[in-house]
Amino acid sequence: MGAGAPPAPPSGQQSFGVPGASQIGYEYGPCTGKRKALLIGINYFGQRGQLRGCINDVKNMSTFLHQRFQYKREDMVILTDDQQSPRSQPTKQNIIQAMHWLVKDAQPTDSLFFHYSGHGGQTKDHDGDEGDGYDETIYPVDFRFNGHIVDDEMHRIMVAPLKPGVRLTAIFDSCHSGSALDLPYLYSTRGVEKEPNLAKEAATGLFDALQAYSRGDLSGVASSALGIFKRATSGRGAEERAKRTKTSPADVIQWSGSKDSQTSADATEAGEATGAMSYAFIRALSKNPQQSYQQLLTSIREELAGKYAQKPQLSCSHPLGNDGHPLDESDMEFKF
Repeated sequence: MGAGAPPAPPSGQQSFGVPGASQIGYEYGPCTGKRKALLIGINYFGQRGQLRGCINDVKNMSTFLHQRFQYKREDMVILTDDQQSPRSQPTKQNIIQAMHWLVKDAQPTDSLFFHYSGHGGQTKDHDGDEGDGYDETIYPVDFRFNGHIVDDEMHRIMVAPLKPGVRLTAIFDSCHSGSALDLPYLYSTRGVEKEPNLAKEAATGLFDALQAYSRGDLSGVASSALGIFKRATSGRGAEERAKRTKTSPADVIQWSGSKDSQTSADATEAGEATGAMSYAFIRALSKNPQQSYQQLLTSIREELAGKYAQKPQLSCSHPLGNDGHPLDESDMEFKF
């Protein structure tokens, strides 16, 4: 490590307590073993909502991984909708099969990398682990016929099977992607774990109640008041459920292009069509490959500041600050 670089993550088993569960153990990935990458870029040629930069994102990311972080071309699976081979098309079946390939036989110290650039969305949550009541989704090229892929399924395939000490880094350059892997620990640029925004939810419900009252709609007032209570209690309950059921003994980090409630830009940078998040991630790490988690989140946001409204997010399968204090620039170096 060069001068001034953050320290490496601690070795060995780490543990912490979760309300309603016993002590949970996990291990940071030292990233010294085998490397594998799955890169997916979908422009949706000829479909409504066609994008321009997603395939470029995958090409840029594969070059970046190969040149800067020693990922071998033969250890990458690339699915894009400009390829002729049916097996290389980003269909729902191919994507799910490739996700299984990515994590198959992963051992402690291995580094896995997942990158998705394409459309994202939301659908109603049915298992109670989403504070806003919606699961996040990604859209394969054949989604109009075969449907989307939900965050619960992506977590089940790519996160749940991983052993302690395996690192999975996931990049989602898509709309509504803040919790696209269902990782229960979300961090701010101040290095503080984010809590559900219950005050905002309550304010929304209060506004609805006042609107109903002004119309003389007393049943609407009661309904909105009940909604305030349900949003507040379900938001907290969903967060606790997610921590009990979605925490992993592995070392899983997700960088996403936007909050769950936001869209992500299909942009143009340096004369090339690109996803704003993919561009910012590569540019930030190219400028300084040795950054802490907090530094990198700040650097990515700075690359987009003033040009895009979206707010990239950092989420993890375990707490990052094991000492109970916020992260800062002296905390662990991010690597993959």
